[in-house]
Amino acid sequence: MVHREAALCMCEHVQQSEFPSRGRARIPPFLAMFLNPLSPSLVICKMGLPEEGLRSVHRAPSTQSGTFQGPGERHLSFPGPPISPSGGGANPPLGSCPLTPDLLQTLFQSPEEGWQLYTSAQAPDGKCICTAVIPAQSTCSRDGRSRELRQLMEKVQNVSQSMEVLELRTYRDLQYVRGMETLMRSLDARLRAADGSLSAKSFQELKDRMAELLPLSSVLEQYKADTRTIVRLREEVRNLSGSLAAIQEEMGAYGYEDLQQRVMALEARLHACAQKLGCGKLTGVSNPITIRAMGSRFGSWMTDTMAPSADSRVWYMDGYYKGRRVLEFRTLGDFIKGQNFIQHLLPQPWAGTGHVVYNGSLFYNKYQSNVVVKYHFRSRSVLVQRNLPGAGYNNTFPYSWGGFSDMDFMVDESGLWAVYTTNQNAGNIVVSRLDPHTLEVVRSWDTGYPKRSAGEAFMICGVLYVTNSHLAGAKVYFAYFTNTSSYEYTDVPFHNQYSHISMLDYNPRERALYTWNNGHQVLYNVTLFHVISTAGDP
Repeated sequence: MVHREAALCMCEHVQQSEFPSRGRARIPPFLAMFLNPLSPSLVICKMGLPEEGLRSVHRAPSTQSGTFQGPGERHLSFPGPPISPSGGGANPPLGSCPLTPDLLQTLFQSPEEGWQLYTSAQAPDGKCICTAVIPAQSTCSRDGRSRELRQLMEKVQNVSQSMEVLELRTYRDLQYVRGMETLMRSLDARLRAADGSLSAKSFQELKDRMAELLPLSSVLEQYKADTRTIVRLREEVRNLSGSLAAIQEEMGAYGYEDLQQRVMALEARLHACAQKLGCGKLTGVSNPITIRAMGSRFGSWMTDTMAPSADSRVWYMDGYYKGRRVLEFRTLGDFIKGQNFIQHLLPQPWAGTGHVVYNGSLFYNKYQSNVVVKYHFRSRSVLVQRNLPGAGYNNTFPYSWGGFSDMDFMVDESGLWAVYTTNQNAGNIVVSRLDPHTLEVVRSWDTGYPKRSAGEAFMICGVLYVTNSHLAGAKVYFAYFTNTSSYEYTDVPFHNQYSHISMLDYNPRERALYTWNNGHQVLYNVTLFHVISTAGDP
């Protein structure tokens, strides 16, 4: 059985599965947002910003929901909650990310606070759409019936403690009474043996013995009080039993612990299913999220697509030709604030804005040549450089905006790519898979789409997506599938807020689009349609 789902690949990596008829989602990192497992069942997205830079986030109540319409294919969608990005504009549609410039400051100040995901749309065939939101193990902690149940359980505990006290006191008094039993029998025998006349001495002895029995009076009074308490506790327990029975009937056939076990088992299934998330087809682009306004009209900025989650460095390259200065910021928060950066001076200048950072190295086009350069940041040296055979350069085959954008390097889930064109391809876009170690071309595809008609392009899961313009009104217009060597025309709009895009790259680690738009560094979240095969399905 194949499960289909549209999963949001943005500020959250999404984990999902099917319920027995339901599903739960686990929220994934976006843009240096790192998964932070605070408990086995609660995973909170954490921005790759310094803690002191974090401020606010949209939070959700702890809920769990889902719908299911029978066996077969499941259509699941997990976009984020609506937001209002900076710069105005209406709330984006479902499929957008809950990141805003304000939100770029902090996330979840308390592990007890929940998170939320929503379904986006139902499939035309009416199959299942489900959404689930589950916080930490206290899944039912905010439910009214659960609170009532806890209160009743506390009362039962109090009653139990009271009865333990009574039992201890009764045991102590019983020992005392048993100690007096022998004395009472002795007195009884002596009274029966008396001939009706008691000597003064005998009478005094009886008085002394009676005095010893006087404490039994208080013990008996305590017994009476304890008896009344036991009657009251018995009545209270009877009432509690009735209340618990009513709650159990209301909650269903499963007890609280049974329900908790079922939830935990479901979470384990969801986490297992989430590991099966594969590549998906682009179905939506969120409203823009402006990170910063910095630099000239043209440039590029990026994070390392292969870095571990703890590495949130940002690289910044201003300008589109003859530049050599690369700024490396320690974190995204430092980039926003313009602090804590170091400078790399490239031995050879760059051309265009199609650079990419991949596994600790910068890949870029050497100025006035068709040479690809691999510069290693740690060693501050060029590891390898190689001509890209037949590739146009020096504004021979740029994107529609010009800017020496003849060669565009990209990284997706499958590796390193180069997008360019040649005279032999009549100016149509060529996609080549590159070996990241040698920069040799592994395989090439002629897409048939004229490069000068493209505003920008990016790769997701081996699919080249091309925009029809770099200006206002642009949309993702064309898609070329390298796995089938086929193409299709698409219609995925996105908001070009600052009206001049000169860099557009997809980051597979964060599942977001990085954009340089008229001097603004901007992010877009993407919605992908996934196809997942679950082990054991027929």
